[in-house]
Amino acid sequence: MLYSSLENSKIKELKKLNQKKYRDKTNLFLVEGKHLLLEAYNGGYLKEVLLLEDNGLDLDVLVNYMTSNVEKAISFLDTPTGMIGICEKKKEDIIGDKVLILDDVQDPGNLGTIIRSAVAFNIDTIIVSEKCADIYSSKVIRASQGMLFHINILVKNLEEFIPEIKKLGYTILGTKVTLGNDLKTLEKKQKFAIIMGNEGNGVRKSILDMCDEYIYIKMNKACESLNVAVATSIILYELDK
Repeated sequence: MLYSSLENSKIKELKKLNQKKYRDKTNLFLVEGKHLLLEAYNGGYLKEVLLLEDNGLDLDVLVNYMTSNVEKAISFLDTPTGMIGICEKKKEDIIGDKVLILDDVQDPGNLGTIIRSAVAFNIDTIIVSEKCADIYSSKVIRASQGMLFHINILVKNLEEFIPEIKKLGYTILGTKVTLGNDLKTLEKKQKFAIIMGNEGNGVRKSILDMCDEYIYIKMNKACESLNVAVATSIILYELDK
């Protein structure tokens, strides 16, 4: 089928997916570009593809076509790619032994980079607080380079979730500049959850108070702090050794 009218009901619905409330309502989100379409497909998220023209994509999903005016209306990008994927959110409640908890990380670029590092360093599950950036926003998906589709990510109320996993034997690790242990001296745990905080405020005190141990990254005193995505990547690398 060729979609050519902006008045088409389906096109109107797809345009709404640039807003989080409609992504939440429909459990659908969009991806753009061949690389992200393939990552979404391999992860089991991709349900349909809209193409500007037949470009030889050989995927076992529904394929339809669109005109350039329709693409521009739907696309999140300044320079559209000619292919848009319609994806369905997946829900997984099982968590593994290695958990990363994000407390109100706001910047989509930071969140996407953290997701990418979590996959690189073998984290099983990412838990994001309810005030984190939306994991299905186009900026997060692009910053993750499609790694979003290769890791279990859950949105949770942290005040309720952390006590639950403590009962299951997880060691809760918090990041703290003062009174923390040097990351390099940390004894490795079989089941752990590491908590990283908001860009400006760090981890909330109520969440820090639930931690079993605190860690910090030893660095040059001239540098007061690190970007949360950089700090997370360093910590996950060390924990994966």
